[in-house]
Amino acid sequence: MKDKTSRVHMRLGDFSFPPLPLLPKLPLLPALLSCSIALLGMVLIFSLMGFAQANTPLEKPSAIPKSQDAASPLSHDLSGVWMQYRDGDVPGTPGMNGVNEHYRPPLTPWGQAKFDQAKPLSGAKAIAGQEDNSALRCEPSGPPQVLVLPNPWEIVQIPGRVLMFYEEQHIWREIWTDGRPLPKDPDPSWLGYSVGHWEGDTFVVETAGFNDKEWVDLYGNPRTSTTRLTERYRRLNHDTLEQQIIIDDPKVYTKPWVSPPKLHKLEPGWEIAEWFCVLDENKDYDQTVRKPAGVAPASNK
Repeated sequence: MKDKTSRVHMRLGDFSFPPLPLLPKLPLLPALLSCSIALLGMVLIFSLMGFAQANTPLEKPSAIPKSQDAASPLSHDLSGVWMQYRDGDVPGTPGMNGVNEHYRPPLTPWGQAKFDQAKPLSGAKAIAGQEDNSALRCEPSGPPQVLVLPNPWEIVQIPGRVLMFYEEQHIWREIWTDGRPLPKDPDPSWLGYSVGHWEGDTFVVETAGFNDKEWVDLYGNPRTSTTRLTERYRRLNHDTLEQQIIIDDPKVYTKPWVSPPKLHKLEPGWEIAEWFCVLDENKDYDQTVRKPAGVAPASNK
């Protein structure tokens, strides 16, 4: 890019007259010279004004709007590495509240019995050393639990599909956007079967076909083969992605579980790290950290 001085010279050169010796010696030469000098002066003034504007400090950018028009180029572009805002129940930490326990509807009798059996890692029911989360057995996580874990994840969009890569256990999932419907009787799996479509500026993901080998969160709330998950994604501005998670499972919950939207921040300088669950390492952690932590300290008496 040319510097500012050369840009002024370029502007002057674009509008300059030929050198004076090349002008014809005509009777009107004095008048022509006067006009050319005046015109050259005007060009110089406007050029210097432009130069001054180029050197004027930019004003601070106005506040980024909270939302954008559906026609904006960003409205259908969710690509990038995203990380949760630190707005959880514990101040200063990424909040695992994309599925918000405070908004859980009442459980059915069957759901309550399953919940009572769970021995979670977190929450009021957690007992150190007695946890029974599937992650402790190196079983893969899936939605919606993988959506709320405090780790970065990446969205990649390609024709007919949206891919989501999670740093947690290096999990990835595909969301079909080619217009196909959800299968009527999908084989139960960890990730389920997902299809997506756009509703204005909101990307809506519907997933069915889960297995019942993990919970929807770290508190022990059940997920079953009848769970129907809806995710809604909206890019509020360049740096902010809104995610809302809705769980519908009449076998477990008396009505749909609708959590408030959760914000995520774009991290353009981050890369998804390699993070695999290694069973031997998990067993070492069990013996040296988790189980000893559940034993009451010895009395000094």
